Amino acid sequence: MNWRVLSVIAAAVVALAPAARAQDYPTRPVTLVVPYVAGGSTTLVARMFGRQLEQRLGKPVVIENRPGAGTLIGASSVARAEPDGYMILFATSTTMAINVSLYKKLTYDPVKDFVPVALVADNPFILVVNPALPIRSIGDLVKIAKEKPGELTFASSGSGSAAHLFMELVQSLTDTRMTHVPYRGLSPGLNDVVAGHVSLMFGDFATSLPLIRAGKLRALGVSTGQRNGAAPDLPTVAEAGLPGYEASAWHMIVAPAKTPKPIVDRLNAELKAAAGDAELNKQLVEQGITPLVTKSPEELAHFVASEITRWSKVVERAGVAASE
Repeated sequence: MNWRVLSVIAAAVVALAPAARAQDYPTRPVTLVVPYVAGGSTTLVARMFGRQLEQRLGKPVVIENRPGAGTLIGASSVARAEPDGYMILFATSTTMAINVSLYKKLTYDPVKDFVPVALVADNPFILVVNPALPIRSIGDLVKIAKEKPGELTFASSGSGSAAHLFMELVQSLTDTRMTHVPYRGLSPGLNDVVAGHVSLMFGDFATSLPLIRAGKLRALGVSTGQRNGAAPDLPTVAEAGLPGYEASAWHMIVAPAKTPKPIVDRLNAELKAAAGDAELNKQLVEQGITPLVTKSPEELAHFVASEITRWSKVVERAGVAASE
């Protein structure tokens, strides 16, 4: 057998290897990276879907938190990972859409470096204030913010996060100025709002609602266009005095670009099936999360592109300058 024949055989083996790996997938644990600190709603939802994947794939799904830099650290690590389906990312609208407009130089490209696997949930937020403040409505908030520009402070889970931009949108629509105090996660920010170190913030349902019911936070409104089933008594921000306001975050599982299509399709199918699980849906709704039935990876790629355009307009309207 001459060297030409051997080279053809070797090339064929190399070409067939990804298909063989995809057919056997998974043969070992899968790591689901969450680019946020543990304890927040994103990690909670990731664990819920991780358990579903674990049951359906028949292999452990390990949740690994890699927070920092507005999700850039976790996202970049997955973007550089081997595209074999064993390291995937639990991304949010910040990771996949907002960051494009916030940073002149990203350490990853949400379109080129990832392939969408499944859009799994929508996450509304609640605008909350420290109850010691004389702010009982959106009108009170706007009045004080206008009388004392920059004196009110608002927390977020980091510059460019959903909590940050949601408040920037409030300021843009009300022509007010408040001081941003970024944290490494929603929970630390909420803790400081409770303690009175920071005036207010947009918090997630899972963490905020128990504090609201305990009287440790005062709710002004829900960020979405409709009231939430977990707290139907809470008005939307639009109902509470800011007509036209609507904002929510979404959760999407993505894999490194060039991940074999059979693996992406397998994950997409399993997560779509998980969306029909009654117990999972019940758990999500109880936490204020809206479960979503995902579309195909190809359709999700178009969705990501449209969301990048949508959030770029929000960033521009809010006056958030892009940073290096």
